[in-house]
Amino acid sequence: MNSERRVVITGLGVITPIGNDLETFWKNLVEGKSGIGRIQAFDTANYDCKIGGEVHDFDPKNFFNNAKDVRRTDRFVQLSMAAAKMSIRDSGLDLEKVNRDRFGVIVSSGIGGLKTLEDQFSALMNKGPQRVSAFTIPMLISNMASGVISMEFGLRGPNMCIVTACATSNNSIGESWRMIKFGDADIFVAGGSEAAIVELGLAGFSAMKALSKRNDQPERASRPFDRARDGFVISEGAGIAIVEELEHAKKRGAKIYCELTGYGLSADAYHMTAPPEDGGGAARAMQLALEHAKISPSDVDYINAHATSTGLGDISETKAIKKVFGEQAKVSISATKSMTGHLLGGAGAMEMAACALAIRDGVIPPTINLENPDPLCDLDYTANKAKEKKVRVVMNNSFGFGGHNATLVATAFEE
Repeated sequence: MNSERRVVITGLGVITPIGNDLETFWKNLVEGKSGIGRIQAFDTANYDCKIGGEVHDFDPKNFFNNAKDVRRTDRFVQLSMAAAKMSIRDSGLDLEKVNRDRFGVIVSSGIGGLKTLEDQFSALMNKGPQRVSAFTIPMLISNMASGVISMEFGLRGPNMCIVTACATSNNSIGESWRMIKFGDADIFVAGGSEAAIVELGLAGFSAMKALSKRNDQPERASRPFDRARDGFVISEGAGIAIVEELEHAKKRGAKIYCELTGYGLSADAYHMTAPPEDGGGAARAMQLALEHAKISPSDVDYINAHATSTGLGDISETKAIKKVFGEQAKVSISATKSMTGHLLGGAGAMEMAACALAIRDGVIPPTINLENPDPLCDLDYTANKAKEKKVRVVMNNSFGFGGHNATLVATAFEE
């Protein structure tokens, strides 16, 4: 690995429950607006949980060349394509002037084409195998977002999909950072998406007792670190970053949101869905990211916490932060999932966008619905109101089922 190669973020694109473009998303995040409501995609009468963070006013035809391509892709791919096109536009890249052999794609999904799976299984059971679509497999496999984006733009560099549940898009950005450092590519489209608000997804997460059932107050349902939290809120959307080698970015006069300086990952090796109480795995990922970045915990200005609003998870992450930053950690923290809900495989990249914009604007978004803090969650979570603060160093945490932990560190760019 060539440690002299520096890596920056030069473009961002998001499709979220609180906005289908970067600036709307950021405005609503800073203002503490919730994107959670009653699920409209299907009838939830028979479900314990009836709420989610749906993406509204999204027409995939605006992001594909023809209607046929829309019919042949699952919603998670459509969301990815939209965010990818936005990020490339935001980056100012002229694709005719870059070496596309050194332009890679790592756009991933934790679950993949769940709606396709649901629909085609129904066709199989009710109408027989002859009625199953020839596009069933390419529509549902998780790597198809990466594949379709590379085909759309002719990007022939490294291309893959990382599936690590809710750590997915942090891993995608982190491995892009690693491959650019190693010299295998100069640019990546990196991030993730999810479109699991379908009947099978809602039923599966409900059966695990993982979801909030605050159906009568959906905007107050996602409440990380609050004593009254009762589970996470499932959401959909996509986040994409253009990750680029610094000299390549400077040569074309790109704007730079921030420099990616650290990436840490670890395994809990503990339980399929629950984190260890002491937060040991998360702490190892954070520590490794800081070591890569060559900075001390006291240098970090802001942590975008994974903080999904689950009983065990929020406590475990608080303990992990204390392990790394000290019992009296002074760092500012917030849980933006309090507004967006949990985008699963798309969460980390969307939250990396929030981190980059916190550096740009000197604002830390709030943790809304934090009314009665859990006594075991006793750090500075930026409760209910955004805070103006010079932000130079950010940390972005994402932890997934299976015990996957991934942390990114980014800094304000300096020559």
